[in-house]
Parts: sequence; structure tokens; C-alpha cells
Amino acid sequence: MIKLSMLTADDKLAEIKRLYYQTSRETITRDFVRAVDLLKSMANEAERERSAVYMDGLAEMRADWGGRKKARGKRKK
Repeated sequence: MIKLSMLTADDKLAEIKRLYYQTSRETITRDFVRAVDLLKSMANEAERERSAVYMDGLAEMRADWGGRKKARGKRKK
């Protein structure tokens, strides 16, 4: 696997885009974690803003496909 720090900003954005377009119900959790790691490794806010639409899309897919279960508390009567 390629170290994240060795990728350029354009490489990181391209990888996030690839994850967005190629993710599936079976891979969404793994792909989302990878995309977040790439996002965290970006040097500045301007770089992160370029990937925002893809990150929003991945987050929405994860929510729709149930990639992460939400903790539910007991309801009070």
C-alpha cells in the first residue's frame, strides 16, 4: 500500500473520487475510512474543500446503506 504522505494533493483527490465512484454497499465502510484518512492527510483547508462534495456523497451512501449503526438509547416514558 502507498503511504498517504507520498501522494500529492491531486493524487489524494483522485483517490477520493475513485472511492466515491467505485464504492458499493459491501465496501462503503472500508472506502469511507480510507477517504477520511486521505482527507486528514491533506495539508490545508483549500485542498480539503476540493474533496468536500465527494466526502459528502460517501457519508450519505454510508448512512443510506447502513455502513455504521447508530447507537439508540432507551426511550423514556
